[in-house]
Amino acid sequence: MRLLPQPEYEETIKESRDERIGWWREARFGMFVHFGIYTALGRHEWAMALENWSAAEYEKFADRFNPAPGAPREWAKLALSAGMKYMVMTSRHHEGFSLWDSKANPYNSVNLGPKRDIVREYVEACREFGLKIGFYTSLIDWHNPDCGAAAYDGAARKRFTDYIYALNEELLTQYGKIDILWFDVASPMAHAEGWNSVEMIQRLRAMQPHIIVNDRARLPEDFGTPEEHITASSGDWEACMTFNGLSWGYIDSNQAGPYSYNACRILRMLNTCASGGGNLLLNIGPRPDGSVPPETIEPLEQVGRWLGRNGDCAYGKMDRSTAGWGFGSGICGTSMKDNTIYLWNWIFPTDGELYVGGTTTRLIGARVLSTGEKVEFEQEKYRIKLKNLSERHRDGIAGVCVVALEFESKPEIIKFAATPALNRGKIYG
Repeated sequence: MRLLPQPEYEETIKESRDERIGWWREARFGMFVHFGIYTALGRHEWAMALENWSAAEYEKFADRFNPAPGAPREWAKLALSAGMKYMVMTSRHHEGFSLWDSKANPYNSVNLGPKRDIVREYVEACREFGLKIGFYTSLIDWHNPDCGAAAYDGAARKRFTDYIYALNEELLTQYGKIDILWFDVASPMAHAEGWNSVEMIQRLRAMQPHIIVNDRARLPEDFGTPEEHITASSGDWEACMTFNGLSWGYIDSNQAGPYSYNACRILRMLNTCASGGGNLLLNIGPRPDGSVPPETIEPLEQVGRWLGRNGDCAYGKMDRSTAGWGFGSGICGTSMKDNTIYLWNWIFPTDGELYVGGTTTRLIGARVLSTGEKVEFEQEKYRIKLKNLSERHRDGIAGVCVVALEFESKPEIIKFAATPALNRGKIYG
């Protein structure tokens, strides 16, 4: 194949991006799965590095890693019931243990531990439940002696980058169509040149022409990946979040439970992502036997039931105009699609009236999203008053009532129109 220089390569990727990433922009919600030898230790996915285990010492833990056959079906089934549309699994984390029958890396789950191809089980489970398939792939490998030396030793760098390419070539040629390649941790190389990223990813894309790739190989690629914070950017982005703020890998459920997200917290994260035009990739760290941590099940199933009734406000390509402060009220979130703005009401008004500011575009209808019941309203110059809301409108699944506001045209957002201190003295209308 003819390899393109970086500017030409990036322009080509840009031209094909809308077609390749269209499904992802509609999906909005996915499941991250961190799984590996660290799971059996139950402390943290960085245990090998943080606890200063040598490669030889750490290898002995591989036989503790023995998930039950078919465990990925449980993950995929939960993802579907949670309203998630895709999954991303750690095919090989930084510890260097590959979860497939790798010829490039004999340190794998077929030779050791469960003696099975976990990646294949995962791919089959995703396809069974209709979920798009993503592979997380680490760019570092603590088990490989060339990893650290690659930063200063040319021969080590050549061996190591060839090794990383071979691993990903296996992943993209042995399991059929793959939808996402999710790189992580580009250290010790400080630039794309160190990883040969322009050449490597072009070759990998040739194997999977419709794949989308994240930005962690020191190239912008298709989408950004803010980690453990939800920060919108101008392009496509995906916030990846742990379930407890403590660890990506499994930690004791009894102790992790109090730190874990409930359904309302997950919906708030999902709203922030949707309003800013991004996705939420929410992690679970399966237990050593591969089962889903119990503290994650009820919140995710609750979110899935809620999305079954309110999904229009979360799925689909969103307009970012209402993101942040300035539209709505202080007790709701928003998302916007075409001529409709959705109010995600976190705290319900006790007096039955909700005031909404931020647009002068004519409102033609308001309804409770989950039931279709009409909501009475009055529109003034700078605000809309929603009337006769009551406790019965709260959604019985998670308590979050969404009101859909339908305008005669795409709403023009005018933030803080009647507040000179915030709009720099400009008075509208």
